[in-house]
Amino acid sequence: MTSEHTMEPTRKFFAKHGFFGLNERNVVFFEQSVIPCVDVDGKVILEDKFKIATAPDGNGGLYRALGQNGIDMIHVYCVDNILVKMADPVFVGFCLEKNANCGAKVVKKAFPEEPVGVICQVNGVYQVVEYSEISSETANRRNSDGELTFNAGNICNHFFSKEFLKTLILEHEQELIYHIAKKKIPFIDANGVRQNPATPNGIKMEKFVFDVFQFSTAPWAKG
Repeated sequence: MTSEHTMEPTRKFFAKHGFFGLNERNVVFFEQSVIPCVDVDGKVILEDKFKIATAPDGNGGLYRALGQNGIDMIHVYCVDNILVKMADPVFVGFCLEKNANCGAKVVKKAFPEEPVGVICQVNGVYQVVEYSEISSETANRRNSDGELTFNAGNICNHFFSKEFLKTLILEHEQELIYHIAKKKIPFIDANGVRQNPATPNGIKMEKFVFDVFQFSTAPWAKG
């Protein structure tokens, strides 16, 4: 999954390196969807005089890739995790052994304000709460042994079964919410001049790949 700006460079990079030993027919490239950017009052921002400012809709867009034949399990990781073991056989094997339809690797948070989301239960349902969406009081809560109560840092290293994601798309896709991120978004002012703000002036909205955890009905297992 690429953005409109990285599609062609990514295609060329894979071709240059012989698709890294993979069959070219099994490598699918597709662009992430985009949605309009808005200001704090909800008004659409113009990037140019005749062009609406847009932003990718988040890594939740990966579900579009599900139409490929022969795929039963999906290992998802964040692109900036250089230490990840792709298709990690231990992680995937653990999830299969536990009959899990989705799974997540976590790393213990180093300190309460660490800018990383946490996996926890919200109203009895497992999900990821982003660091920007958790209060300071909750982030600093500790157990009797001194450990942070919410210390399961989400590193965006996930397992999903294809059947689970297919069911999700058919029954729950419209329930996936957008997360708000305040960003510095270039815009055209009232005089038609392009401005590059020094502070956040607008809102980008994203769906995250891990928002689907709440729809898993399989028992969660810890390892």
